Amino acid sequence: MKNDYDNPESCLDIRGKPGHYCGVMGAYGLPDAGNCVFDGLYSLQHRGQESAGIVVSDGKKLQSLKGLGLLSEAIDPRDLGKFPGHIGIGHVRYSSTGAQRVQNIQPLVIEYSKGIVAIAHNGNLTNAQKLRRDFEARGSIFQTSTDSEIIVHLLADPLHAGEKNPLASVLKHVEGAFSGVVMDAKNLYAFRDPYGWRPLSIGKLGEGYLVASETCAFDLLGAKFVRDVEPGELITINDSGLQSVRFAGGKDHKKAQCIFEHIYFARPDSILFGETVHEVRVRLGERLAMDAPADADAVISVPHSGDPAALGYSRQSGLPLEQGFISNKYVGRTFITPARRERSRRVELKLNVVREVVNGKRLVVVDDSIVRGTTCRARLNMLREMGARELHMRVSAPPIINPCFFGVDFPTHGELIAAHKSVDEIREFLDVDSLNYQTCEGLLAAVNGERNEYCMACFTGEYPIKITDKMDKHAFEKY
Repeated sequence: MKNDYDNPESCLDIRGKPGHYCGVMGAYGLPDAGNCVFDGLYSLQHRGQESAGIVVSDGKKLQSLKGLGLLSEAIDPRDLGKFPGHIGIGHVRYSSTGAQRVQNIQPLVIEYSKGIVAIAHNGNLTNAQKLRRDFEARGSIFQTSTDSEIIVHLLADPLHAGEKNPLASVLKHVEGAFSGVVMDAKNLYAFRDPYGWRPLSIGKLGEGYLVASETCAFDLLGAKFVRDVEPGELITINDSGLQSVRFAGGKDHKKAQCIFEHIYFARPDSILFGETVHEVRVRLGERLAMDAPADADAVISVPHSGDPAALGYSRQSGLPLEQGFISNKYVGRTFITPARRERSRRVELKLNVVREVVNGKRLVVVDDSIVRGTTCRARLNMLREMGARELHMRVSAPPIINPCFFGVDFPTHGELIAAHKSVDEIREFLDVDSLNYQTCEGLLAAVNGERNEYCMACFTGEYPIKITDKMDKHAFEKY
């Protein structure tokens, strides 16, 4: 089998990490809903950097602003003043399904027999190929190559359109990971799949409501976090207030919350699945120090995703925490660089080593995960070149050995170094004196959870649902 973890045409970001999912935001009952959504999306920018969009309603019509790139590149906030409204939804995108092109920018705005609706979706539908084939066989025309559009086609299907709650009926027929927001001229809807893969929370701002992928969006707006949207729940917000129906699942339904959110994706200041992300990551570092101690002089992190775990390792081990790497926050966007030479150059631009911290030292280097390994090796080589005497790599996630079909963009075994090499072989590849990963038991202890509450398929191969359509992100691209 060909190993592609050295492939420069990777779907990983510049840090060698898998691409983020997407970020969704909604607002209702706020006179400047568009601006609230815009500000909330700034807090969710880490979840997607390819495109951004906002749709606003004044109760009569929907108007949208969209563009490629970061939020600041895609939308001029001065333009939002031209679109007043008290309802709004927004989206920042990382393409886990569908290419980076204008047609795929969300929210998608679709007109059908019942009117105009807009949708913003986070996650991957695992039965998307079957559903799309069925629609295309009946002559349906798709405007995008995203799985999110399938939800709108289902909404227009007479099978669902005639139901008392059409959206609830639709959500019963899609499978996989889906948290999202939908709006029409008068209503805001929020939903979460029955397994709860993707986070989605409800906030309150004055007399209005907010919905966001992470609670950090509420903090920026001065809103109060109320609760999470429950798995299998559909929320409707309109002039009558907030109404809830359960379209699937229930109290005893199995959960499959993505544990990688706690490890890497979510912002440290968010409350996720009932726990503060920063505290979970600190506990991951503490577990590493207990399970994999090292005879060293100092602990350093690979910024910034490894910072909390390095803090936990330092606290538990008693070793001083030093700043071995300095990150240049003004380099700008370096999300996906296809050429290896350009990728390596941008790695150097992003981080620099503090020679006085590492020269002659035995270092524990803490990072959140290793996916492909090449970027990690480049970082470690920088430490060697600056005189580090010993390098002891500690990783706060277990080895990633399986692809994800629920929205994380490492969909093939070829990009996963741990799927093809043993821990000792990875240690040799990285050229470190020791290498230890988090255990699955340590990971669950850090989140105070049980195996039946989290999806850990990328570490264990135990998928919560049967995967029938193993598609990649370009499955719906015609060219």
